[in-house]
Amino acid sequence: MAALKGKTLFITGASRGIGLAIAKRAAQDGANIAIAAKTVDPNPKLEGTIHSAAKEIEAAGGSALAVECDVRVEEDVQRAVEQTVARFGGIDICVNNASALSLTPIEKTDLKRFDLMFAVNTRGTFLASKACLPYLKRAENPHILMLSPPLDMHAKWFSGHVAYSIAKYGMSLCVLGLADELKKDGVAVNALWPRTTIATAAVKNILGGDKLMRMSRTPDIVAAAAHLVFNQPAKSFTGHFLIDDTFLHETGGIQDFEIYRVDKSMPLAPDFFVPSESKPPPGVQIARLSELSP
Repeated sequence: MAALKGKTLFITGASRGIGLAIAKRAAQDGANIAIAAKTVDPNPKLEGTIHSAAKEIEAAGGSALAVECDVRVEEDVQRAVEQTVARFGGIDICVNNASALSLTPIEKTDLKRFDLMFAVNTRGTFLASKACLPYLKRAENPHILMLSPPLDMHAKWFSGHVAYSIAKYGMSLCVLGLADELKKDGVAVNALWPRTTIATAAVKNILGGDKLMRMSRTPDIVAAAAHLVFNQPAKSFTGHFLIDDTFLHETGGIQDFEIYRVDKSMPLAPDFFVPSESKPPPGVQIARLSELSP
């Protein structure tokens, strides 16, 4: 069943990676996708532009609107939302995927990078959600989804990269507050986070290169989990902090996660921020720290 047929998704940072994977999965149902991202011209270090993403989305069966948008700029976001509504008639789902990453200790974190992470992660999430809200309130089953972690307040998730962690947790705090604030309006607000590293440009260029990419899952697992979120009843399914494979297993009945592995000969690398009490589904093995060394 094409559950998202005719639905309109506004996705920040959808020109590549997880955002694009979510868009393409929705496109398989015949959804409309607004690609709200900055990349217009090809970059040798970052695959994909809003225009190449639009072609992939349309090839997958959806309708696409490529709109240049910097989530740090209020006018950009408002214009992107207005263009989306003008093209598709409304917005059913807002996906806050755009994110900035820099894993540096305090002495090596310059304030320009600090401000970038807060402007994109926390402020950008708040801004896009706010801009989409008037249209979400009119939708039949409206969802706001943040690609952000569970609020597990342990020092190990902050030490060594305090600025990034606070900025990322800012997205999750938006979930915590907005889920309650918007409950009366029937707008669901949830967070989704991967158990393992995901094979994206950030993993390759910033975190660990080719080895970590091979120890990762593909963005398709996050896209499958997001699709399942969007099909939940918005009035009752809200305020959740979801881990992708657990949600797919417990709610979607998925048993086999091997299809999402980049390299089945390599152990799976754990992602940041996954609480220790969150256990993987049966049969899923996560690498020990000793296996992550170069």
